[in-house]
Amino acid sequence: MLKPRALRAGDRLSVIAPASPFERDLFELGLAELRDLSFEPVYEPSVFYKREYVAGDPATRAEAFMRAWSDDSVAGVVAARGGYGSVQLLPYLDAESICCRPKVFVGYSDLTAMLNYLTGRCGMVAFHGPTVVGSFASGVKGYDRQSFLQLLLHPEPLGELSLDGLECVRSGEASGVLLGGTLTQLVASLGTPFAFAPPKGFVLFLDEVGERPYRLDRMLT
Repeated sequence: MLKPRALRAGDRLSVIAPASPFERDLFELGLAELRDLSFEPVYEPSVFYKREYVAGDPATRAEAFMRAWSDDSVAGVVAARGGYGSVQLLPYLDAESICCRPKVFVGYSDLTAMLNYLTGRCGMVAFHGPTVVGSFASGVKGYDRQSFLQLLLHPEPLGELSLDGLECVRSGEASGVLLGGTLTQLVASLGTPFAFAPPKGFVLFLDEVGERPYRLDRMLT
C-alpha cells in the first residue's frame, strides 16, 4: 500500500468539512489544539458552508478536498467533524490524482466512507483518528495524544496498543492489513459502487458507540 511520509513539526494540515457542519467556536478550539501540537492548520472559507444537515453541496465539498490534496504545501488533511454526508463526495473524487500525492488523511465515524475510498480505490494507508471539532476541540490528552503523535510523526510501527479498560472476548494472534471503520457506514456501502470489499487476509475493526444491541445484530447478520 502507498504510505504518506511521516508528519513533521510545523507541517501545514488542511482542515476540510466533508460531512456535517459544526459550531465555529469549537472549530477554533480544535485549531488551537493542532497548533499546540506544532502543526499549522489551514482551511478555505467553504469549510463553514451549511446545507441543512451537511457542510455544503457534495461537489463543493469534494472540490475542497481535491484542492487540499493537490496542494504540495499541505502535508496532511484532517476532517473538521464526522456526522453525515461524506459518502456523497465519493463520485466526485479523482482516485488517479490522489494516488499521485500520498499524504496523511485523518478522520473517523462518518469519514469511514472516505477512509475506505483511499484504501480501497487508491491503495493508500489512511488514518482512523481524531477530528478537529469532535476530538481536538475538547483536548487530546494522555494515551490518545501520545499515540496520535507517535503514529503520524514517526515512520516506525506504533507497537503494542494499550488494552486498559477493554474486555478481551477471545484471545489469539492474527496478522494482516487493518481495515474497517464505523459499522453503520460499512453496511450502508454494500450494493453500491463504493462497497466495502477488503481483500482476503485482512484484520477487521468495527467502531460503534451508543448503538442498541438489536441494531448491531441486524447489521452483522
